[in-house]
Amino acid sequence: MGYPILESIRSLLPLVDEFVIGVGQSDDDTKAMIESLNSPKIKIFDSIWDTKKTKGGLILSEKTNEALDRCTHDWCFYLQADEVVHENDLALVRQAIDRSDAQSEVQGLLFQYIHFYGSYSTIATSRRWYRNEVRVVRRSSGIRSHNDAQGFRVGSLKPNVIASGARIFHYGWVKPPKVMGQKSKLLNRWWHGNSKDHEFETFEYARQYGLVPYNGPHPAVMRELIAGQDWTFDPRRALTDWTLKDINLLASDLLESLTGYRIGEYKPYRLIAPRNKLVSRPK
Repeated sequence: MGYPILESIRSLLPLVDEFVIGVGQSDDDTKAMIESLNSPKIKIFDSIWDTKKTKGGLILSEKTNEALDRCTHDWCFYLQADEVVHENDLALVRQAIDRSDAQSEVQGLLFQYIHFYGSYSTIATSRRWYRNEVRVVRRSSGIRSHNDAQGFRVGSLKPNVIASGARIFHYGWVKPPKVMGQKSKLLNRWWHGNSKDHEFETFEYARQYGLVPYNGPHPAVMRELIAGQDWTFDPRRALTDWTLKDINLLASDLLESLTGYRIGEYKPYRLIAPRNKLVSRPK
């Protein structure tokens, strides 16, 4: 389905002591691809996805927790198969974990998201797309993957987190249009069954509000995929493309630029300030 799964794994391998990967039943070579990385850190377990569970994407958190339960260390980095970490940010993650280790109230680390859409040179920035999410969790806090596995909960509560300063490069919406339609159709079944399959038969990327050019660096592991892009996507919009929802989004952006507040932002976490370390020096 065009996931950058090997690039995703490679981006995180240098940081972790072990890499637990749940591989569901399939008729392709996904498992062999992962095994080809030949890393002693990788621990694969086979997982059966019940295809009758098609409500709200809940099976995604169920499968995430299966992997979390197999981790043997306390600090766990959760990475989905379309998410990649930049090599320049690994040190930031390590520093944030070291800083948080003695603070029992810290249950996770927050990451800034860069959502690519339609191509590797376009990103989505409207408030329809989440800006931050928890991707490192402290297992001993009792934290669990929640709902459709976008975020986490500790019991019924949002986890206490600090900002890691690191980024997640999200490539889930960058594929050839035909592959994107197929992927969207199959993934959507975990929410609605096959009742909406027809919506993806002639998939086209939408010229939606909030798409802007991206000229920054990508993770090094993505170079080959980016160079191999063989389709085009023009995000420019005509006046006839605008809807009332777009005007509301524009008004929200204008308000945010004036106040710094984003209306209706989804925040499934509690951002807390890290405690300062006090260093005693001799006089």
